Amino acid sequence: QVRLVESGGGLVQAGDSLRLSCALSERTFTKYNMAWFRQAPGKEREFVANISWRGGVTYYADSVKGRFTISRDSAKNTMYLQMNSLKPDDTAVYICAARASFVGSIRDYEDYDYWGQGTQVTVSS
Repeated sequence: QVRLVESGGGLVQAGDSLRLSCALSERTFTKYNMAWFRQAPGKEREFVANISWRGGVTYYADSVKGRFTISRDSAKNTMYLQMNSLKPDDTAVYICAARASFVGSIRDYEDYDYWGQGTQVTVSS
């Protein structure tokens, strides 16, 4: 059973930074393409960022491009999301996801195979 566990969320002020982590309980970490999604109250869940199996290719939502950086450390079986210049609109539950197949879109939550429980990020103005 593959498990994803997020950590690093919290309450910060606008302009601050946070780093989220997502630990994968699977030894073959590099076989998974991974991503971050987020869901704010009253809003649809949205794609944030994706990173390829070995970390060489990344994709970002336009709303976070230039402020967020996705990365992964295969030695630690962990993916990260460095979030800088946070805005109140970034307030959401951040969820990590992993997929082992090429089916569907990397921006579609339902096309992933495993998901974490989420970690809350709150940005005050």
